[in-house]
Amino acid sequence: MSHRDTLFSAPIASLGDWTFDERVAEVFPDMIQRSVPGYSNIISMIGMLAERFVQPHTQVYDLGCSLGAATLSVRRNISHPGCRIIAIDNSPAMVERCRRHIDAYKAPTPVEVIEGDIRDVAIENASLVILNFTIQFLEPGDRQAILNKVYQGLNPGGALVLSEKFSFEDAHVGELLFNMHHDFKRRERLQRAGDQSKTQHAGKCNADRLCGNP
Repeated sequence: MSHRDTLFSAPIASLGDWTFDERVAEVFPDMIQRSVPGYSNIISMIGMLAERFVQPHTQVYDLGCSLGAATLSVRRNISHPGCRIIAIDNSPAMVERCRRHIDAYKAPTPVEVIEGDIRDVAIENASLVILNFTIQFLEPGDRQAILNKVYQGLNPGGALVLSEKFSFEDAHVGELLFNMHHDFKRRERLQRAGDQSKTQHAGKCNADRLCGNP
């Protein structure tokens, strides 16, 4: 069960350094939906790309798998013989919950969920590699090395799915997209506040009705 994200309703000073701990893992599905425009569509498209690019007797890598949404999308869309999905994340809390999610949905394609550093994982016999909003959490000097390793490990005809934030040389374009992203997140927060207000109002009205209050 996913919970609503209220982490950032706390004062900034009390949040501490950002880490993908149990608090974040618990609310991650809600957090990512409200932070990344079109996230559900991205996950669906990853499954559709898997249907086109995954080849029999090859491996799929989900690097920085978090709770396994992309892995599950791939698994639902492939049925090739001899395929295996390898999902890797360095957060123990994320890995634990990912394993639970994977185990809850049975399918023929086996999934191995690994707690580890994606920089240390060998990419071999891959027909699909997924980096879904993962690169940004690596040091700049490590990013090209990961991409090089993926390229070397991809089979002919394979694909890399890279979802990521980008910076632009054109400052006006960069500022526009930055502001639009923050507008999106602000709108999500306002929508959340409105939904909560409506729920509380409905609950009060129902309680008044049951108690016979006018």
